[in-house]
Amino acid sequence: MSFVQIQCTRCKTVFRDRAGRLQDGYSRQCPSCEVVLFFAEDSPNPQVKQAMKRARKARKEQREAEMARMSAPQVRGNFSRAHTGRIQLSSEDDEEA
Repeated sequence: MSFVQIQCTRCKTVFRDRAGRLQDGYSRQCPSCEVVLFFAEDSPNPQVKQAMKRARKARKEQREAEMARMSAPQVRGNFSRAHTGRIQLSSEDDEEA
């Protein structure tokens, strides 16, 4: 989950919100001055445009990371949780003998 910093247009306070939420048509209230910010791709406000750009970039990076995780081979043992603490490495067995 990635977050994006947003600067309020009225009080200039910086707060953050999830990148997944910051899409065209989303609105959020500033936690300081309680003004409602509307997020749109064609907004004339540079702070809103910058936040939307960062959110788009963060969502893209998150999708790419998830695709890389999905395509990577998963290495998992066939052991239950109860037995994972009891397994000894073969090199330890050789040292004891």
